Amino acid sequence: MKLARYRPRDTVDFVVIGSGAAGGVVAKELSTQGFSVVVLEQGPYLREKDFAHDELKTFRQGVLINDWEKQPNTFRKSPEEKAMRQPAVFYGRQVGGGTVHYTANLWRFHEVDFEERSRWGTVAGASLEDWPVRYSDLEPYYTKVEQELGVSGEAGLSPFDPPRSQPYPLPPLPVKRCGAIFERVTRQMGLHPFPAPLAILSQPYRGRAACTQCAFCKSFGCEVRAKSSTLATVIPVAEGTGRCEIRSGCYVRKIETNADGRVTGAIYFDGRGREVMQKARAVVLCANGAESPRLLLLSRSSRFPDGLANSSGLVGAYFMVDTGVSVRGMFERPLNDHKGPHVSRVIHDYYDSDAKRGFWGGGGIDARFDWYPINFALDGMPGDVPRWGAGYKAALKEYFPRSMSLLAHSTCLPVESNRIDLDPDLKDAWGLPALRMTYRNHPDDLKVLHFLKDRATEILEAAGAKKIWSRKIEELTFTGHLMGTCRMGNDAARSVVDRNHRAHDVRNLFVVDGSSFVTCGRQQPTCTIHALAYRAADSMAAAARKGEI
Repeated sequence: MKLARYRPRDTVDFVVIGSGAAGGVVAKELSTQGFSVVVLEQGPYLREKDFAHDELKTFRQGVLINDWEKQPNTFRKSPEEKAMRQPAVFYGRQVGGGTVHYTANLWRFHEVDFEERSRWGTVAGASLEDWPVRYSDLEPYYTKVEQELGVSGEAGLSPFDPPRSQPYPLPPLPVKRCGAIFERVTRQMGLHPFPAPLAILSQPYRGRAACTQCAFCKSFGCEVRAKSSTLATVIPVAEGTGRCEIRSGCYVRKIETNADGRVTGAIYFDGRGREVMQKARAVVLCANGAESPRLLLLSRSSRFPDGLANSSGLVGAYFMVDTGVSVRGMFERPLNDHKGPHVSRVIHDYYDSDAKRGFWGGGGIDARFDWYPINFALDGMPGDVPRWGAGYKAALKEYFPRSMSLLAHSTCLPVESNRIDLDPDLKDAWGLPALRMTYRNHPDDLKVLHFLKDRATEILEAAGAKKIWSRKIEELTFTGHLMGTCRMGNDAARSVVDRNHRAHDVRNLFVVDGSSFVTCGRQQPTCTIHALAYRAADSMAAAARKGEI
């Protein structure tokens, strides 16, 4: 296979910034439709041989995520505070982005997620709005995600699922002991458990091997390509066209524009620290919900003094994050759930809002064991066990094989003051303003966490757990699942991109990732990011053929 190689002075049809859930899909769709594409990825191009079951490198050195020494963050709870340097956001930093090391939950959003303002009205202190698209607009693309990438699941078992045009292409993965316990008990409670849809192959699919049950899924890359990352699925297809170049080690500092206000390409630092300008007829920004708004703000010019595509002043606003709560239980008999993909069964009985609860929001609860020996030993046991010596060893021997978790994935309201912007004082390793996160949980976000924590505790109690524990629910200061900072909408004064992800202010600039979300669903945004990317690519290709960009 001859790989595409373009020169920076070559004007390609599209530069795509980022290669994760959105960027990988966009690159594949545009290149297979005949367009020339350069993908700029700040991280390395790792292959399956580069992945290893090394907990220390993964969790202590963070080899697959952003480096807070080179790319520091600052955090504050309100605009009135001075932001302090600390890790605030994390994301995948390699070709394939977060899809390389995520848990691989691949829920579809429900119909309600796109029209919550219409259903529930306003929420005090938040900016709850309907999306400019509906579930029905995305359903064909959700189906395309599942069929092209390979998703294991079983449709029709949850009465809360939205309608679908096709079943999952693969059956569910084998149920874990924690999933079997969860399924039995929740059915007895009148709830509706179903196999968690996972972007992990339960059977060989399209030339890729099935899962080997190694257990090193969350936070790790998959050596056998059973995890349906963009690295293992769409990126090889894009490269196979001979029209897509994946250019790794490229730290983009600015999206360039001309006097007419059109983008002309992207300026980046290469692996040697040299500044390079790649010319393009259009730019598709897929960096993630934190780095995409940061790059738009860094791309200010005399024509765009407040940042690119920011006439609304909302680039970076309505930041939504990964809210959730975990409740753990230890049982009399061993479960031995340290093998296999982490998540097994899930319920969506509490997914929608309910006025009877007295607050807005809802979520899903899944059964899982997502610990490894070292990180469980350091952080997995309750706080009242001995922390060293013979007592510690005995506790570890008892808890590790007998424990499971229930993780609740919950809503996070969009609040205008919660945002990503540029720190005025701190610089990154390339001399650019660091990312600053301003965030405070909306009171309803905390209420729904307490509600779901209570429901998870009830399930573990009904299951006969010998001991149940969890951490105190506190306001969030560190997060993934980065959403909402370049929201889509029909009104240019109240949004950054239109329903097709085209920037209102710049007609040949597109923003496609979690930043375009209007609401966050109940977390697990990756399937929806994929679907939006497929849909956006169709729109881009149609516009390009008409000469509009």
